[in-house]
Amino acid sequence: MRKAKYRNVSILLPAMDETYSLRETVETILDTCDREDLAEFILLLCDRTTEESRAVATRLIKDYGDRVPIYIHEQELPFVGGAIREGIDLAKGSHVVMMSSDLETDPNVIHTFIEKAKEHPNYIITATRWKQGGGFEHYNKIKLICNLIFERSIGMFYGSPLSDLTYAYRIFPTALMQRIRWEELKHPFFLETALKPMRLGIRFIEVPGHWAARTEGVSQNSFFANFRYFRTAWHNRFLGRDKILKNAK
Repeated sequence: MRKAKYRNVSILLPAMDETYSLRETVETILDTCDREDLAEFILLLCDRTTEESRAVATRLIKDYGDRVPIYIHEQELPFVGGAIREGIDLAKGSHVVMMSSDLETDPNVIHTFIEKAKEHPNYIITATRWKQGGGFEHYNKIKLICNLIFERSIGMFYGSPLSDLTYAYRIFPTALMQRIRWEELKHPFFLETALKPMRLGIRFIEVPGHWAARTEGVSQNSFFANFRYFRTAWHNRFLGRDKILKNAK
């Protein structure tokens, strides 16, 4: 696998019905990160994105586009996994961040991601809610127990010490992500972004991340949809390198 060098980062932000949280996410990153570390923001919109959310995206370009390139991309692949997959292919930064725009992924963590990526440009830096400094706020107790059982089960199945495989908050080397043959389109894609690199032997570093329930909009991931993660975990456990990489040699 080709070695990466850190240059700057592309921030991927899928938006459905987020307004003030989308704005706060972008503004927090701009306030806490150095300009030269930010390659671009890619706002991933779809045919279900509300007019209010679109208006915020357009306003962000007007307000901050002279500081950092901010683009709107109209996704063609369906669902949130499809949006992120297209964003990865578009990313111009040496590294790319996967996160949400509803503040469930704390944007204050981005500067830590960047510092760790500078030190370890070939690693994947991933947030964890399960270690000291992280945590959950207003998280459904039944889902919390199920999440813990799932995390520990999949970790044992893969022989991995990672504590939070399902949290959709990571910074990756862009070239690595663009070489992988992604399959998932819905929320299990977030798990896939951990499992396929793990199968390739990519190393991870976990940093604490605090999860807080969204205060606007509606989650697109139902409780029962989480059981699809087991199928994703099983499928990826036995894939060979030639099935994981595009044009593997």
